[in-house]
Amino acid sequence: MAKVVTLGEIMLRLSPPGYERFAQASRFDVNYGGAEANVAASLAQLGNNAAFLSKIPKNAIGDAAIATLKSLGVNCQYIARGGKRLGIYFLENGASIRPSSVVYDRADSSVTQAKATEFDFDKIFNDVDLFHVSGITPVLSQDAADLTLTALKKAKEHSVTVSFDLNYRAKLWTDHIEEKQQMLSDMMPYVDICFGNARDAAKCLGYTENGMDFINGDYSICVDETHMTNVMKHYGFTHLITTLRNSISASDNGWSGAICTDSGLYHGRTYDLHIVDRVGGGDAFAAGVLHGILAEMGDEKALEFGLAAAAIKHTIPGDLNFISAEEVLNLMNTDGAGRVQR
Repeated sequence: MAKVVTLGEIMLRLSPPGYERFAQASRFDVNYGGAEANVAASLAQLGNNAAFLSKIPKNAIGDAAIATLKSLGVNCQYIARGGKRLGIYFLENGASIRPSSVVYDRADSSVTQAKATEFDFDKIFNDVDLFHVSGITPVLSQDAADLTLTALKKAKEHSVTVSFDLNYRAKLWTDHIEEKQQMLSDMMPYVDICFGNARDAAKCLGYTENGMDFINGDYSICVDETHMTNVMKHYGFTHLITTLRNSISASDNGWSGAICTDSGLYHGRTYDLHIVDRVGGGDAFAAGVLHGILAEMGDEKALEFGLAAAAIKHTIPGDLNFISAEEVLNLMNTDGAGRVQR
């Protein structure tokens, strides 16, 4: 069983029931989730010792968020309590030709005011195998950026493998773009395993290569072996891992991914998904791949494990994946037809 730590924000998610629009809603369904919290929850259910770091308000809503993670086996003992509020996001689930829509209400949330001095990183990273964070957290505030960089440095002091999901979010990148790119770029020397591709690197890190337009150009070049390898070598990653999604509609996607290492690029199985809830799919993928790497499955099987774990997540409402390793392995070894298990 691997020992894992993740750092980030968990938010309250409010959604109109089913596929209702915000204008129709007279009530909201409640869930909790956030990129790194979702990863911790998946890794815990897959049998790892997963701890989540954050700052969460000391009130009943904060208690409920922590209780949700604890119920899935996540170690919450290092969470700092305090600050003004838990961040909120509103999700309108799309269907068919209507995409999902998100409205954030997370300004001045507790994690944006978290200080590195609130965490005993020498104790937290003792005997830890992997530390995971995403590009979402450090762009929330200067305090969150300082906290993330301190955590990365401390993880490497303790010889912990570091995983970083670039996780570009357009609504967090409306200003100070070059400053944010430089800030994230300064974090990359501490990263071993990166989730992203050349387009993500261009958006989040300001990555360029011979004048190629990775942001507006042909997406296929962003995920091919040549340019995935170039990004991996440029930043010194051991792994560069990307999802590959063919969006047929908001309800139906083709789902696959690829993993790039010194051995080259491996393209995984493709799933035809009918989506119940897409949010958290990328986090389920990251957690599945990381579990596979930590379990020493080999890079190709780790990718397949991540793809299967995320495929299952797309069938589950809410941010969090409710899975077991056995269920994921079963999907990997079947045609995914969803037959009743008797």
